[in-house]
Amino acid sequence: MSHRLCVRLAALSFFLGLITSCGGNPPPPLNTRNQQAPRAVPAGQPVQVAAIPRNPPPPVAAQSAIVIDVVSGRVLYAKNADAPRAVASTQKIVTALCVLDAGNVDQPVTIAATDGACEPTKLNLKPGEVYTRRELLKVLMVKSANDVARSLARDVSGDVESFATTMNHKCAALGMRNSHFRNPHGLTEPGQYSTARDMAIAARAAYRSPLIRSFTATKAFDFRFNDGRTRRLENTNKVLKLLPYCDGFKTGTTDASGRCLVASGSLNGRSVIVVVLKSTTPRVWKDSSDLLTWALERPVAES
Repeated sequence: MSHRLCVRLAALSFFLGLITSCGGNPPPPLNTRNQQAPRAVPAGQPVQVAAIPRNPPPPVAAQSAIVIDVVSGRVLYAKNADAPRAVASTQKIVTALCVLDAGNVDQPVTIAATDGACEPTKLNLKPGEVYTRRELLKVLMVKSANDVARSLARDVSGDVESFATTMNHKCAALGMRNSHFRNPHGLTEPGQYSTARDMAIAARAAYRSPLIRSFTATKAFDFRFNDGRTRRLENTNKVLKLLPYCDGFKTGTTDASGRCLVASGSLNGRSVIVVVLKSTTPRVWKDSSDLLTWALERPVAES
């Protein structure tokens, strides 16, 4: 073979390679079924992005509700999901996210006398006591203590009002378009509201935090006060005991909000978040359990 022919073949090979690299022969699509699963799913088990179940959703007494797939954010069910309303202590999910954003969860927090200026659910911490943000966050998500919410807000932002501004900035960053908060605990105030869709967005963000998820999945624990006393704190989310695959998330109740619950669950490689707002005492647990069951207890082949 002549030298000139070799040169021409080499040039042709380079040209064809250039075409391939520019899209002439694109690589095969990524196998998204083998992407890393949420932490609630055993390692190595494929994640199934939830499809809308074939069977109709159960009747829901709550005035607003939504079910979303954690991985994709896809809405599987919605009822008045964009209606603004009071959401009570479920907004402590946003409080927790803002505390995490502040960093250093092991930073000590000194309790102030003003932290206890709230009712009705309190841990009754005393001025001068010192706890870490981590300890207080766990109480916040398990027992929903309002004085703990005020302590964390003051520690992060200086006062409750400034922390509310931080919460609203966080909402904007997350894409929560129909929310406005005025305190860190959820007690009713004029001009404070959110929606089922927005609370699902907040919960999905919090679900990505192993720390927050570990707290919301805690059924009970013993909190130790500075003086050595201990108090058994039971999680306010009763669905944790009703469904074995429920792994969080946060309750809320006031006269204005009715009974509210953000619940999460994982089963068969799927994870979903359920939000029910303005329900009643007997129905809030059934609404949430029924929607989790509807979304998760179905064949994997339906995904």
